[in-house]
Amino acid sequence: MLEICKNREGSYNVVVKSDQGHTLLESISINEPREAEKLAADIRHLAGNPSNFERTTEHSGHFRFTLKGPDGSILGRSLPYQSEAGMENGIKNTLARIARGLSEG
Repeated sequence: MLEICKNREGSYNVVVKSDQGHTLLESISINEPREAEKLAADIRHLAGNPSNFERTTEHSGHFRFTLKGPDGSILGRSLPYQSEAGMENGIKNTLARIARGLSEG
């Protein structure tokens, strides 16, 4: 499920959620609803290519992935994962949720 959510600061984020409702990917904050809709479309398009995901390991030892645009800018990032396998599963689930959302509507 891909949603546009208004956050506490009044800006918008695009969020990809798992079947269980857990956040898989959260976009950068956007001030205008129309721009958030455009960002959602960009995320749908770019997430179709696994090479647009960058994997990182934080100093704390947590793993995280980011979705990058064609210019290298970060469009969204995951929550931290305890293991590399968990992160890879998060990417796989993100791809599946976006693909399923495209086929549904």
